[in-house]
Amino acid sequence: MAFALPVWLAVQEELFGHSRVDCGAPSCFDEFDDEALFQIFHLTKPCIAFITDSVRVRMKKVALKKPALSVDAMVMVSLNYFAHGLSSASVQQRVGLKLTDCPAVISTVSGVIAGMCDQFISFPQVEETKARVASTIETFCGIPNVLGVLAPAHFKIRASPYEKNSFRSFVNTLGYTSVVSQMICDSDGNILSVEKCCVGSTFEQEMWDSSFKGREMEEELHGSYWVIGGKGYQLSKHVLTPVSEPANDKESRFNEAHAKIHNVMRTTLGSLKRRFRCLMQLGFAQEGSLNKKSNIIKACCVLHNIAKKFSVPPPPIAGKIERLHPGKQHVVGVDVNPEALKARQELINANFSVDSSSKDPPINTNTGITEEEV
Repeated sequence: MAFALPVWLAVQEELFGHSRVDCGAPSCFDEFDDEALFQIFHLTKPCIAFITDSVRVRMKKVALKKPALSVDAMVMVSLNYFAHGLSSASVQQRVGLKLTDCPAVISTVSGVIAGMCDQFISFPQVEETKARVASTIETFCGIPNVLGVLAPAHFKIRASPYEKNSFRSFVNTLGYTSVVSQMICDSDGNILSVEKCCVGSTFEQEMWDSSFKGREMEEELHGSYWVIGGKGYQLSKHVLTPVSEPANDKESRFNEAHAKIHNVMRTTLGSLKRRFRCLMQLGFAQEGSLNKKSNIIKACCVLHNIAKKFSVPPPPIAGKIERLHPGKQHVVGVDVNPEALKARQELINANFSVDSSSKDPPINTNTGITEEEV
């Protein structure tokens, strides 16, 4: 789970305790039936009600000027934008908002929801939770002592080609302009961590080394656990990468298991971008002004976890979703940590020396999203 049940109970208690007056009030969402709600917002009525109440509580706590719109109306405009990448004219008319005023409303709500990351995006902290997450991942792929899947998440943006230096910094390894955030998810597709919002050309390893989660892991604040990383990361005592040139069957089996759990991130990002189409194109960006993009990304990650908690399926696949990035390799070779190399080899020897296909079903890399779509 991305967040423990007590966290949800605490949030619900806070909502019911401090917003009981608001809970029975009519909502502008009440006018829609379930089918319309999912079409317009890619969410269900109970999920939207929870999100709206959570935003209402949060807005009471932070120092904001009294908004011209009701909280429900602000959330409606923002969820509509998150779902489709634009604010529909029908929603604007329904809440009485001009098109020119939408960006300010979306920016406010994005910031409020992004500020809820500490409630709804939670990396395993206590030993019992870590052991449970690691056990679930081991059951899924056969690799023990793993807390999550680490990957760069790229989101397309527009950058002015006339500003050549800035433009180049946004071009990623697949040749388009993007911003990139560092994400970790579990085997169920819950987002456990999201941080950083960098230009698309940023090396994954640089993000990891400078991130809060990277420093925590490498300083062993989370114990002797791994996160699964792709080829853009260096093998370390806490980032487990595939064997670049498997020399035997056990190393090949390890790489298959690694690919299976790593593929979960592809599915998670595909689901995230299908539900929140705004992430397919985040508009214009400049190097010095990435905070608004970061807030939208974090807000969508919070909403993704909430939607999963309410068992809301993502919309059907519509159009292609860019594939997970292969990783940006450093031009200068990097020496592999011999202790990390030894630890990975010991893990492989202990867990992949015998072919387990007779006991377990074959690894299925079909995640419901094709290679061309991710």
